[in-house]
Amino acid sequence: MKTSIACIAFDGEKILIAHRNPTGQMGGRWEFPGGKVEEGEADDVAIVREFEEEFGVKVTVGEKIAETFFVHNGKQVALHAYQITVPHDGMAQKYVLTEHTEYRWALPAEIPTLNFVDSDMLIYPDVMKWIASKK
Repeated sequence: MKTSIACIAFDGEKILIAHRNPTGQMGGRWEFPGGKVEEGEADDVAIVREFEEEFGVKVTVGEKIAETFFVHNGKQVALHAYQITVPHDGMAQKYVLTEHTEYRWALPAEIPTLNFVDSDMLIYPDVMKWIASKK
């Protein structure tokens, strides 16, 4: 079974979200940053690699927040969500994007109003519970 990771950078008020490039099945939609875990790769290693590739920054991986399963192109995929810490907020010093057209910090309640990828919406309730536990 393939595994994907979703990264939750939460600054105490807002979550980092990214708008995917317009190509591909989920193109042009918002998501929690992340990606695919390579064969034999640990989740935390995949998270650091994905952020370096897609945002040009080295992140710190925290606790696992949620896990779910979904079907993509007829295959079952495990989705693991982790708390991450980014080295800066990407505002004064911009992230270097390779897979996204933009990013921003969004209020958690805003997420259901955006054109968010379906798999991330499966973990959204658990992310909201995790955020509530941090306040």
